Amino acid sequence: MSGRVGDLSVKQAEALAQFREKVQDILPQCPSQSDQFLLRWLRARNFNLQKAEAMLRKHVEFRKYMKVDTITTEWQVPEVIEKYLSGGMCGHDREGSPVWYDVVGPMDPKGLMHSATKQDLIKSKVRDCEILQKECDLQTERLGRTVESITMVYDCDGLGMKHLYKPAIETYGEILTMFEDNYPEGLKRLFVIKAPKLFPVAYNLVKHFLSEDTRRKVIVLGSNWKELLQKYIDPEELPAYYGGKLTDPDGDPKCKTMITFGSEIPRTYYVRDSIKMDYDQCVTIGRGSSHQVEYELLAPNCALRWQFSCDGADVGFGVYLKKKIGEWMKASDMKEIVLNQRYNAHLVPEDGSLTCPEPGVYVLRFDNTYSIFQSKTVSFTVDVLLPSQVNQSER
Repeated sequence: MSGRVGDLSVKQAEALAQFREKVQDILPQCPSQSDQFLLRWLRARNFNLQKAEAMLRKHVEFRKYMKVDTITTEWQVPEVIEKYLSGGMCGHDREGSPVWYDVVGPMDPKGLMHSATKQDLIKSKVRDCEILQKECDLQTERLGRTVESITMVYDCDGLGMKHLYKPAIETYGEILTMFEDNYPEGLKRLFVIKAPKLFPVAYNLVKHFLSEDTRRKVIVLGSNWKELLQKYIDPEELPAYYGGKLTDPDGDPKCKTMITFGSEIPRTYYVRDSIKMDYDQCVTIGRGSSHQVEYELLAPNCALRWQFSCDGADVGFGVYLKKKIGEWMKASDMKEIVLNQRYNAHLVPEDGSLTCPEPGVYVLRFDNTYSIFQSKTVSFTVDVLLPSQVNQSER
């Protein structure tokens, strides 16, 4: 049995009922409460109830942290990402699924990493995923059958050594992990076209971020890729640039109103070159170590505001909550408030803020435990805002 609605074994149907009961408390926070939605999480974990439940609960936290419900309407995409991060949704495949194009060659990975924060790059991809999910929902209504996955075309023409820029590869890996963890079975198939000799090298750098199921969906097409694409995408839905008949209203075969092709980013966008900051504190964190800074907030609804940069390479950062000041605790023993992530603060200074609804000791933790060889020097400034100051800053 496929594990889909209308094709469930007795055990699968029982697992679905049990799963719905187990996650009843978080279902209102999910984007859907349908059987189709729940079955995606079960299939992604081979109907293991415990693993599927843990995965969905993490997804709910992810949506809350990233403000996913309003990301397509309220979040403003940074200009440099909107103009220069390649890709776009264009047309549908023969089964009605949206088609997404990633255009690798013209993209400037180093320029992007110098001009935008890693978190904004990841957030832009979350936004893309939400746009594609909404299109799947619309197609489900239009066609009267469930559409829940996309076809992707990965144009590797021009793939070169500049695309193997380490910070960009690491960020792309995090994006792939985000997709795997939060949009299970969101990919139907991925066609790689115009793959140069360097492609296997690039693919080997990122494939460990993909599940085995996703890897099986990667199809590298040969020189007859145009004919093969048309087997899956009707020519009327396929850009003329890729062998179909679809064009922009002005006749552009690349359909640039829907697909961004990117280019080299002007240095005027480089944040690292234009921002010079004076920080209050500076600390060197040894390899395999971390550094914690504590702030005791005695009243509810205070806020923390931070800015930091580092030298040499990226650094981890997260915010935690504990009860006693001065008592050193492992991160795993504290309540994680802001998810610990690695930031490219050696390229682009990071800043953020957090409103703290409950009093307590808030710990800002700079993490270098994953680094085997390299120490990091982190410069940072942290401000504590009282509730009255928070209200003033929001006016």
